[in-house]
Amino acid sequence: MKKESSAVLKRRVRTIIARLRQVYPSAKTALHFENPFQLLVSTILSAQCTDARVNMVTPGLFRKLPTPGHFASVDQKELEQEIRSTGFFRNKARNIIAASKSIVENFGGEVPRTMEELLQLGGVGRKTANCVLGGAFGINEGIVVDTHVERLSQRLGLTKQKTAEKIERDLMEIVPRDDWYDFSNLLILHGRKTCIARKPLCPECTIRRQCPSAEGFMKKFHS
Repeated sequence: MKKESSAVLKRRVRTIIARLRQVYPSAKTALHFENPFQLLVSTILSAQCTDARVNMVTPGLFRKLPTPGHFASVDQKELEQEIRSTGFFRNKARNIIAASKSIVENFGGEVPRTMEELLQLGGVGRKTANCVLGGAFGINEGIVVDTHVERLSQRLGLTKQKTAEKIERDLMEIVPRDDWYDFSNLLILHGRKTCIARKPLCPECTIRRQCPSAEGFMKKFHS
């Protein structure tokens, strides 16, 4: 396959974004939250867990523990039981408590608004920080790379990288900065509905003509 120039690749990305926006006009995170701290906790809980499951757990959790101060002082075993159904509950509880203590002790009880500061919180990496910055503050500091974004960006020929950090760097080079947060949500929604992992539904895909993998999948699954 002939390597695309940067300009051609950027044009294709803009077309992909425009077409996906027609299908998903209100693309945003599926996590339910009322403030930045709730989004932070929900995002930590969503690791290796569906957003739907997290949304079942968090209403009761936030009623019981409404502020970072409550989370900072909660017994870890108690929190583990509250979030047990989200999986990996020991690590998640430890990270949430550590992040909450840092927010209380170092940031006056408010979730910080910069990548540098968010990465100082326990259990917070770039993916979580990007989710919070984009979803809670409307700040495009990077691109969320979850399993859907990783899979689709590779299938779409937007990157050949295998790690989230390197994939994010590639995408930041070709996706307009104003679209960084929306781009992630668009790919996530499309990955759940159409470009599924085992058998992508290429015949009904709105960006099939912009996808270099579509022809091969069509022959394999839909011929």
